[in-house]
Amino acid sequence: MEVSSLLQHAVDAHLRANGDLSYVQFQILARLTDAPEGRLRMTDLADGVVYSRSGLTYQAGLLEKRGLITRSPAPDDERSIVVAVTDVGRALVAQVLPGHIDVVRRLLFDSLERADLSALSGILGRVRSHMRTAPPRSAKPRANRTRAS
Repeated sequence: MEVSSLLQHAVDAHLRANGDLSYVQFQILARLTDAPEGRLRMTDLADGVVYSRSGLTYQAGLLEKRGLITRSPAPDDERSIVVAVTDVGRALVAQVLPGHIDVVRRLLFDSLERADLSALSGILGRVRSHMRTAPPRSAKPRANRTRAS
């Protein structure tokens, strides 16, 4: 946990200094940038960044005010919201990504040998898959809500 906290602190400091972004805001923009057509449903985005739906709504509002994303009803289900990265958002990711990669490489990967990297990749891949079998609340499908008449 300490390694995770130290790495996240360094990444967060870089993102704030070089892009005025929080760690979660960068995750949102990066996921959207990598998504097909630069857009995802809000629930899929919450699952991907492992963040509460209400927290994601708040962060999306901040990003939208800066012109980094847009939100609109899904064309096939007006109850769903689709989030899309804008050209300004893509440019900001391109601006901060090289430094982000440098921070992660310097703090995490530079101290490892090639065999360590391969082992770490395999181990973390299995751990991630295991953890995704019991996802956090933000990543679970919503239960059907019924109202009493």
